[in-house]
Amino acid sequence: MNSGFVNKLAFWRTAEASAKLGVFVDTDSVWVYQSETSGQAESYTKFPLIKQNWNETFNDIKQKFGTATVQIVMSASHYQSLQAEKPNVEPAEINQALIWTVKDMVSEPVANIHLDYFESSVSANTKINVVVVARDKLVAIASACEELGFTIAGITIEELVLTHIFDADNMAHMLVTHLPHQELLFTVIKAGESLMQRRVRGFNELQGVKEQDLSAGLADNLSLEIQRSMDYFESQLRQAPVAAINLLTEGKQAALTKLVAANFNQAVTMVEHQGVAAYLAKLAFVELSRSEV
Repeated sequence: MNSGFVNKLAFWRTAEASAKLGVFVDTDSVWVYQSETSGQAESYTKFPLIKQNWNETFNDIKQKFGTATVQIVMSASHYQSLQAEKPNVEPAEINQALIWTVKDMVSEPVANIHLDYFESSVSANTKINVVVVARDKLVAIASACEELGFTIAGITIEELVLTHIFDADNMAHMLVTHLPHQELLFTVIKAGESLMQRRVRGFNELQGVKEQDLSAGLADNLSLEIQRSMDYFESQLRQAPVAAINLLTEGKQAALTKLVAANFNQAVTMVEHQGVAAYLAKLAFVELSRSEV
């Protein structure tokens, strides 16, 4: 996937964008991160996304920040992620071949599929990670941005932007990420690469669980899923155990971290944030900043 899910398409370019923003597109809202500027602290701003009216939402963003270069991260509610066999074709033909490989595994009709893929350096077989999004959704976002004067530097996904948390760490980290009302995401990240990804149902309302309920079994259930992910990483991908476990969740995060830590020899720590969606917008800004170096 290189520098983004849809990588710097030329017709998305517009002139004279004055600011740089990290943008996270959640199910029904858009979070925008702006870094510290002269005289102003960093900011996290939430904008409503009503019936996917992209023009209205990005117009609200423009009213606050002006035109800008934006790096966009899509939440999992806007795409489908799956594994597929890598087609035995020339590199330039892989994306087109993958459309016919995944067409029966996704909800989008063939004519509306836009996909990209990424690979892991520790993959145990010929499978690759394929990400599918509705083409008309991307066109709607691009059109709104172009009309309003935004420049899209790139569009990426949760699994890839999270790698920036451990860009400079050569030890493998198990990262457990939870956005409110969505599935848990387990990723193993090492030196800025996502080596493994796994989503798990059953914890969608983790952000609202009371501390006593965490102690009554939910923390142990989460620990079991962490262990299953670690077992797969070690046995199927033939990797050394992860060095640490990191939780990026909302709600009773400190209590959850303490309870999970009791079940593992590795250090278990929580990622500091001001909301997971807001944090993903900040990571989008990190990707934008590093792509311009």
